[in-house]
Amino acid sequence: MFFSVFLKTKLGPLLLFGSSIRCLSSYLNTAKFDLTDLTCPHTWYSNARRKKRNVFLHVGPTNSGKTYTALKQLEASSSGVYCGPLRLLAWEVAQRLNKANVPCNLITGQERDEIDGAKHTSLTVEIADVTSEYQCAVIDEIQMVGCKSRGFAFTRALLGIASDELHVCGDPAAVPLIQRILEVTGDVVKVQYYHRLSPLIPLNHPLGSSSNIKTGDCIVTFSRREIFKLKKKIEKEGKHLCSVVYGSLPPETRTKQATMFNDESSEFDVLVASDAIGMGLNLNISRIIFSTLKKFDGVSTRELTIPEIKQIAGRAGRYGSKFPVGEVTCLDAEDLPLLHSSLESSSPDLKRAGLFPTFDLLSLYSRLQSTNNFHPILEQFLEKAKLSPDYFIADCKHILKVAAVVDELPLGLQEKYIFCISPVDMDDDISAQGLIQFAENYAKKGIVRLKEIFTPGTLETLKTQVALKELESVHKVLDLYVWLSFRMEESFPDRELASSQKEICSLLIEEFLERLGWRMR
Repeated sequence: MFFSVFLKTKLGPLLLFGSSIRCLSSYLNTAKFDLTDLTCPHTWYSNARRKKRNVFLHVGPTNSGKTYTALKQLEASSSGVYCGPLRLLAWEVAQRLNKANVPCNLITGQERDEIDGAKHTSLTVEIADVTSEYQCAVIDEIQMVGCKSRGFAFTRALLGIASDELHVCGDPAAVPLIQRILEVTGDVVKVQYYHRLSPLIPLNHPLGSSSNIKTGDCIVTFSRREIFKLKKKIEKEGKHLCSVVYGSLPPETRTKQATMFNDESSEFDVLVASDAIGMGLNLNISRIIFSTLKKFDGVSTRELTIPEIKQIAGRAGRYGSKFPVGEVTCLDAEDLPLLHSSLESSSPDLKRAGLFPTFDLLSLYSRLQSTNNFHPILEQFLEKAKLSPDYFIADCKHILKVAAVVDELPLGLQEKYIFCISPVDMDDDISAQGLIQFAENYAKKGIVRLKEIFTPGTLETLKTQVALKELESVHKVLDLYVWLSFRMEESFPDRELASSQKEICSLLIEEFLERLGWRMR
């Protein structure tokens, strides 16, 4: 394996190559050098530091035109990159640029659509290339630097993208933190504030009965079970059919459900959704109705935060849609005070940005520890990690769960690392079992054929919600195979087969959701 890493030492910058790492241990043991010192993450990105970037912060509420303005700059640039939090957003931007005759590649964890001669790329933020140079770059939803699990990817893009212009879009709550982080980079930072383009009116009365639902409404709840319960209840009234959007639906299905809801000729004129609607989908919503202002976050049930309430409520009354004025209310009167106070409040300023050590640092550290087991390496590194007050270490529970599995297998450190950062849902039994089988087969044979764990042609029309949930999990396993195939191409050769089976899964899920509505009618 050949890689380079830029390290800051008392002897000045040190550029290390894979070939020289073998003789590094003695230097690290004698010099006053600490691999776990993460206090200066801006020094990890030498390409960006060689530039004096002009950074433009476009901040404001949902539906204020901030991202539109940034994308106009990207469109006009000679070369550029868009970094978004979701595949749906990356698709949307690639589509928009290509439609404007600006050839644009699409790169996400699970797809590569490269256009001949393209000098622009739209991608998910984890894929951001910090070795290339651009004239213009856009990072969307920058407030996600504060996300416990994914914040580090936004920090990496913010510090590492080497572009003459960097346009950063998001919530004003991120401004003071970003200004502090970029103080040491030498970048020139300008802030532009935006106001909402269409009115958003918080109503003083709750929805009350489901019989008060009307065309264009979106009811928001926070569990898959509640989504289908509400869908059934509304459709039982006989006036409306409901599209649904929630996190575990395949992205293609979410897009299809949103399209049905937006289509004026469709009978699916009401949306029941989770907070997955907060970003990534263009929706013609007249009124947001919160069924509850509490959600289970994986640890405990808690009240929604001010930013969460504002992000979801702001989806009503999209500028330029058939509902130019948005409304927001709750199912129950007892939730109205929290809704109103949240919408009237500013989001609290972000205090810290996420950080995670690079593979190069972890590889060097493993050599010092003389072990190839990823779980203890990561655990020890994180225990000893030193941070500045502006950063926190990303939540690694997911990675450590996978590490405990792959450490049992005869794999190299880089191979273990790839499995650990893969998009597997370890809380989903079928998805977790898929990863285990992929890793075991790879360790035994060096090649993983899809047919060894999945038989094409066995996917059937869905009849129950239990079968729906299982098929969503099967889709995750196929998605994981595609993701791995882009990182270990020769070892996961059945990408096309996995992609075609994913499409069948999406079609079967879409057909079931549509049939569910008509059956109730």
